[in-house]
Amino acid sequence: MEPIQRTFDSLDWITVILFSSLVFIVIAKGVFYNRFMDFIILPFNNKYIFMYGKKEKLLNWFQIFVTVFQIINFSLFIYLVYNIFNQTNNSSSLTFYFTILGLLVLFMIIKILLQYGNGYVFNSGNVISQFVFKKLSYLNYSGILMFFFNVMLCYVFKGSKSIVYLSIVLILLINVMGWLTALRNHQKFLRANFFYFILYLCALEIAPFVIIGSYLKD
Repeated sequence: MEPIQRTFDSLDWITVILFSSLVFIVIAKGVFYNRFMDFIILPFNNKYIFMYGKKEKLLNWFQIFVTVFQIINFSLFIYLVYNIFNQTNNSSSLTFYFTILGLLVLFMIIKILLQYGNGYVFNSGNVISQFVFKKLSYLNYSGILMFFFNVMLCYVFKGSKSIVYLSIVLILLINVMGWLTALRNHQKFLRANFFYFILYLCALEIAPFVIIGSYLKD
């Protein structure tokens, strides 16, 4: 019984997590095929942003499916990176993964609510909605990269720090593209609210990564 439990704690539950995440992306492709095909070329073509950025609300079924896919894989990616760099089995459990998942979901909900709160306070809800949509779209796209890197870290290049570094660079690159797209499309708004934008940038974008980086380093 103990060897079976040990095996489950290592890769079996990770396999279940990965296949479970695939269900959401498969549903997104099956139900919203045309939109998915536009989404899949997002880094190379802004068609998806132009078609859905203004007329669509942030909460729609396609966005929900790809966001759930992204969050599941983002949490698993953090879990794997933590264990690779700490080289310990103390965190190798399903409980630890769900702790990361819960904290990530909570963080994203609070962050989006604060962003929309800023939009309400400064009477710029429409601009903030488009801004959040663009950033979230690129973050969700990076979830596809996270899925493939999770597979590689678990089954192909187990525990490879080189793969971790490569994955972090590519994930950051995709999200920087999202930031640049959002900033380019809202230059007038940002110039008019530059001071508040800097506060937002420090509080909601930079600070969380500094905190996470410090925690992982410790």
